[in-house]
Amino acid sequence: MPRHCLTLDLKNDENAISEYKRYHVKIWPEVKKSLLDAGIIDMEIYLTGTRLFMIMEVDDQFSLSAKAAADAANAKVQEWERLMEQFQQELPQSSPGQKWVVMEKIFSLAAQ
Repeated sequence: MPRHCLTLDLKNDENAISEYKRYHVKIWPEVKKSLLDAGIIDMEIYLTGTRLFMIMEVDDQFSLSAKAAADAANAKVQEWERLMEQFQQELPQSSPGQKWVVMEKIFSLAAQ
């Protein structure tokens, strides 16, 4: 099963980080549906300090670009994204407007 790992920083504000975590206790049903409809089988987000790390397990048809296009056409997902933007900050290597940055896999124990 394919896996994608992405990273993002939150603003360095304890209250904002707590609020961001609260929103993720139970995401909006429309956002969950958009994830499942895109072929995301499982997703986990981890936090240390202000750094977020997301792991997505996806089906073989999943496409990051197709997911981005579907999100752009989904008003409720766009509302969620605008809400989350108040907590997030771009990484130095981000393209303008890019939030989550795809990480490069550099090690696999199974491949050793």
